Amino acid sequence: MIYTVTFNPSLDYSIRIDDFAFGGLNRIGEEAIRVGGKGINVSIVLNSLGVDNIALGFVAGFTGEHIEEEMKRLGCTTQFTQLPEGFSRINVKLNKIAEPQTEMNGQGPSVSPEECRQFIERLKQTVKEGDCLVLSGSIPRSMPRDMYEKILETIDTKHVLVIVDTNSDLLRRTLPYHPFLIKPNLIELGEIFGRTLTEYDDIVGCAMHLQEEGARNVLVSMGADGAILVTEEGQVFSSPAPKTDDLSIELIDVNGAGDSMVAGFLAGYLERHSMVDGFAKGLAAGSATVYTAGLADKNQINLVAQRK
Repeated sequence: MIYTVTFNPSLDYSIRIDDFAFGGLNRIGEEAIRVGGKGINVSIVLNSLGVDNIALGFVAGFTGEHIEEEMKRLGCTTQFTQLPEGFSRINVKLNKIAEPQTEMNGQGPSVSPEECRQFIERLKQTVKEGDCLVLSGSIPRSMPRDMYEKILETIDTKHVLVIVDTNSDLLRRTLPYHPFLIKPNLIELGEIFGRTLTEYDDIVGCAMHLQEEGARNVLVSMGADGAILVTEEGQVFSSPAPKTDDLSIELIDVNGAGDSMVAGFLAGYLERHSMVDGFAKGLAAGSATVYTAGLADKNQINLVAQRK
């Protein structure tokens, strides 16, 4: 079984405003409300691709109830822990033509040390040999910074496929536990080493350095430039982002593209335990999502994957 863990699930309110002014009336051009959070996105895309998985994490209040209801409506299986106080995050994503997206993320509920301990214990009893555990996204400020490490201390990472996709500091702290795959984006990879990465050899070199620190396979997402995969066998695969004329010709929304890549990689890899298949489907899933309103579904991903 695949388990996806998200400690900051959210409701994402995405709006487009063509002309924005502080202190005045701003009329919204387009708006959408979607469930969000990196592990949530991975779970949704995996489900769309026909890969069974269970979404785990903390939810709270009316927003948490809506997140769980929407996940179930999408056909996903959830085993969220309901917190007694607070409410799950509401994130506002403001889009303006020809400008970078502006995000305002809510704080989310507080999680007590005892609730963290109970979650880790349940995970220890749940995840078994042959399962896959996806740890993705940030950690609430109320949680200890070593939460991912505490989880991995209880998991047999030799017999459980662990995939980690989080920010540079949290990501690096998981490396001594030898995760099967880590997926930094290009900016995060540069942050780890304190420099901007633009050259192919530098990117591959940094990925290999993370392998020396413990990562088995490193998948670097690079937006429109595609991705680079460095495997534990020493193979290096790279490709620009694929596209198909059957989808929009304009980039629509980059939100969830990296999470889609993780889901696509996992779905592709598990079919024949092939890194090549995982890399190809991961690229297709990530690319399909940026040309889609929301997360790409199986048909959209297959359109890109089948592109000659």
